Amino acid sequence: MKSYLRPYVARLVFIWLAAIVGIAAAIALPLIIKQVIDGPVKHGDQSALLPLGLLAVGVGALEALLIFLRRWAQVKPVLGLETAIRDDLYQHLQRLPMGFHGDWQSGQLLSRATTDLSTIRRFLGFGMLFLVMNILQLITVTVLLLNMYWPLGLLVLASAVPIVWTSLRFEKRYIKISRQVQDEQGDLATLVEESAIGIRTIKAFGRRHHVYDRYDDAALKVYGSSMDKVRLSAKFFSFLEIIPNITLALVLLLGAMAVGSDALTLGALVAFTTLMLQLVWPIASLGYILAMAQEAMTSADRLVEVMDTVPAIEGGTATIDEPRGHLRFEGVCFRFADSEQPVLDDVWLEVRPGETVAIVGPTGAGKTTLTALVPRLIDPTEGRVTIDGHDVRDLELTTLRSVVATAFEEPTLFSMSVRENLMLGRLDATEEELAAAVQTAQAMFVYDLPWGLDTRIGEQGLSLSGGQRQRLALARAVLSRPRILVLDDTLSALDVETEALVEEALRHVLRDATGIVVAHRASTVLLADKVALLRGGTITHVGQHHQLLAEVPEYRELLAADADFDDAAEGALR
Repeated sequence: MKSYLRPYVARLVFIWLAAIVGIAAAIALPLIIKQVIDGPVKHGDQSALLPLGLLAVGVGALEALLIFLRRWAQVKPVLGLETAIRDDLYQHLQRLPMGFHGDWQSGQLLSRATTDLSTIRRFLGFGMLFLVMNILQLITVTVLLLNMYWPLGLLVLASAVPIVWTSLRFEKRYIKISRQVQDEQGDLATLVEESAIGIRTIKAFGRRHHVYDRYDDAALKVYGSSMDKVRLSAKFFSFLEIIPNITLALVLLLGAMAVGSDALTLGALVAFTTLMLQLVWPIASLGYILAMAQEAMTSADRLVEVMDTVPAIEGGTATIDEPRGHLRFEGVCFRFADSEQPVLDDVWLEVRPGETVAIVGPTGAGKTTLTALVPRLIDPTEGRVTIDGHDVRDLELTTLRSVVATAFEEPTLFSMSVRENLMLGRLDATEEELAAAVQTAQAMFVYDLPWGLDTRIGEQGLSLSGGQRQRLALARAVLSRPRILVLDDTLSALDVETEALVEEALRHVLRDATGIVVAHRASTVLLADKVALLRGGTITHVGQHHQLLAEVPEYRELLAADADFDDAAEGALR
């Protein structure tokens, strides 16, 4: 058991003890009333009335105190357990590979971390406790009723048969409809999130009504399923209200007849009726608690789907004390699990410390997949990737990702300040290092923002242009001072003038690091010491830019579409 859960477990034990003693106090009150009626009241003994009256008051006060203490004590452990489970879920999601996050809708994950956990918390804080309490109270009171007057006790027991039968039928149908509603709510959350993130695209194409119609269809689907769920619950709860009331009427009628024939004392009838009334709430609430239990079980099942997913990428134990950044791809192959066609096939490439290699190839050649292998966002299906002779799969993930920094073509920024976004790459960076990284990425625009580096840039950085977001992502990668810097077409959204300034600054950075640069422009290729041509998942040529330009027609064709190609080619061939 995790150490931080122990205090919560201790409180839960206290809650259960308080609940059990409270039930005992509640059951004791009718028995005391029976003694009062059949004793002092029947025989006119006023001297014995006061002690029994004080005892009844004391038992009632004890029950009220225990209810207060139970409710006060149960808030912290239940919320603590919910927080602990949410933390474990979030931590597990961070360990799962990119393939998992690519397959799952973000809205489904969001609903599991919020709605499903809240459902489980409500059951743990209320439903589970009252389910056990009500069952315990039902059993105890039924036994007392049978001992007190068995004909009426059998009547009460018989009334439970249709309730149990109906509850079992209700349970099967409620499980199905609950899961359907929760899944549809997850789909609806995905639509909301996608619409919020893609609001600029929606507005630009004038598709507001189309997106609304999709949302409305999904919302109506949730509404319809929820109404089916409510109708099912209403029928069940109505049935549970009818049976106890009919049973109570029969108990009063037959009990009065038994008192008239001296088969039952008046005190026993009052106690019997009072105990019978104590069963109304447990029986009437049974359906609600069972419904809550089924929702919690469905939510737990949805959580287990995520928690039972085994991380495909686990870190090793090896470390590198003084990394040099010697990178090698040795017979690397990669294919997706649902595809027979490999994305990469027998890739061999060596990048020496301090050397920069540009990866050039047509769209779909596997360039991004190749770069994702270096920080282990994915693992090769065959072959291996090594850094300083160590297979990256043998390295601790913290070690590997402190050696390798990546800037992606589609930069991801978070709803936090510019400073916090930059320092994700290195939390201990100084102000001077931040300024140097900003200068290298030509991201000086941050100083013109309302609060400079402390300006919050909004979710996904939508308040910034594409070029500004790329420059911040590049600054974040540079700030981490990696031995291996991977640039996945990071300069694609920059204008020509800014690109030239960034490239000049990157030349200084790449002198002290091993570089892998995915390039589509001739100017970016010129950053590299050599070029690797990737076609059909295989590296077909490796050499210097001017050599490939002169000797490989395919390479020349790939760069021919670039407006800077003629100038770069002329300079390279001189």
